[in-house]
Amino acid sequence: MKGYRLALVRHGMTQANTDGRYIGITDLPLSREGVADLYDKAEKSFYPSVQKVYTSPLKRCKQTADILFPNRYTAELGLLAEMNFGDFENKTAEELMDNAAYKKFLEGGLDNPAPNGESARDVVNRCYEALNIIISDMMYEGLTNCAVVTHGGIIMNMLSCFGVPKLKPAEYKCDFGEGFEILITASMWQRSGAFELLGEYPPESDGSGF
Repeated sequence: MKGYRLALVRHGMTQANTDGRYIGITDLPLSREGVADLYDKAEKSFYPSVQKVYTSPLKRCKQTADILFPNRYTAELGLLAEMNFGDFENKTAEELMDNAAYKKFLEGGLDNPAPNGESARDVVNRCYEALNIIISDMMYEGLTNCAVVTHGGIIMNMLSCFGVPKLKPAEYKCDFGEGFEILITASMWQRSGAFELLGEYPPESDGSGF
């Protein structure tokens, strides 16, 4: 049965990442250090060739796609943007530690958004919609090997909600410019809304297996 391979890749580092700030929809570019780190990884690691790259519309993701997948056709998909942290955008945990709404937010849950922000349930729903669009596009264009450049939170939501086998949440964390590769079959996705987790990305070897 035909399978569709997708590399889910986290964007490179921004200054806000270095500062420990919440940046969801805040549209920051990569920092100078973030750009250098990605070029270093592109030189030292094996990033398999892909046929197309789907990206979040935010600058940090588009820049990452240009560095890691040069000369590849890219398509922006708004559904791949990071969570909107509302009133917590561009603030650090230290700045928010005495905020009652922030303490409530840290309790977690699907329906516990930051004030004026987006709930985890909303993020999960649009992750599912984004995957549907990407899978349909790959099938229509006859593509079998593509990449998605998005955000750490989006990758964790996709894997924890739709990936098998199930791993501990901490195992879904990935460094800048890195992520996971998944395999999607039309029957598995249509039947159970799930995909197979193949391994970390980029692979440590030449892509011959995990």
